[in-house]
Amino acid sequence: LALALASHYSSAAAGRSCETKVPNAQAFGLGMQLAQRTAQSLDASGAQVAILARAGQDLQKYGLRYSHLGIAYKNETGNWRVVHKLNQCGTAQASIYSQGLGEFFLDDLWRYESAYAVPAPEMQARLLRLLKGPNTQLLRLNEPAYSVVSYAWGQKYQQSNQWVIETFAMAVEPSGVNGRARAQAWLQFKGYEPSTVTLGPLTRLGGRMTAANVAFDDHPNEKRFSDRIETVTVDSVFAWLDRSGMAEKPVSLKL
Repeated sequence: LALALASHYSSAAAGRSCETKVPNAQAFGLGMQLAQRTAQSLDASGAQVAILARAGQDLQKYGLRYSHLGIAYKNETGNWRVVHKLNQCGTAQASIYSQGLGEFFLDDLWRYESAYAVPAPEMQARLLRLLKGPNTQLLRLNEPAYSVVSYAWGQKYQQSNQWVIETFAMAVEPSGVNGRARAQAWLQFKGYEPSTVTLGPLTRLGGRMTAANVAFDDHPNEKRFSDRIETVTVDSVFAWLDRSGMAEKPVSLKL
């Protein structure tokens, strides 16, 4: 795989709907305002790396505020870039992309709100080495097979937030993490707890039959058939980073 430079008009999505919509001036303006405000806040924080979220879908019925994570970092020119995983719409495949903040927030948002958590300085330094290093390292834990509700402790599929947290584990603990299973073992050891999303059987069945990027067969049967879907969410990642002391409390920005 090669690290791709994504444009706003590419057919990739994560944390948002895959419906094709014509961009309008209002959405463009709001997206750019959010990007500018986020950049200003990140600059003021003094951070070089942050775990950045957007609200691309309405997940309130699941008790979730944000939908999609990326790893933001300041490059050599002083601009912020976001590395994140995007699903090719209509398929069960995903790739890793690098975007500017403007592109990141011009993506059919449900709510014009961003949030970020700044990791501890030592962890920022390790993440920055990974982000500025060879692309092969950054892509090391990427699993192209994608399910939006992939099991947090499985390796058959991988959704966008799962790639972020597993890559975070590899960056901050490089000597012991050489694959997804090791990354997940480290996350469990460090106390990460995924969100448990309750889905009815009809929702599960309908999602599997009508969407290529939704699969439940990686979840343990005893959990799947009791409608307990354990998956990696933005909210659970922010809660863990704060609880563990690995990052500062999340900062939320609204328009």
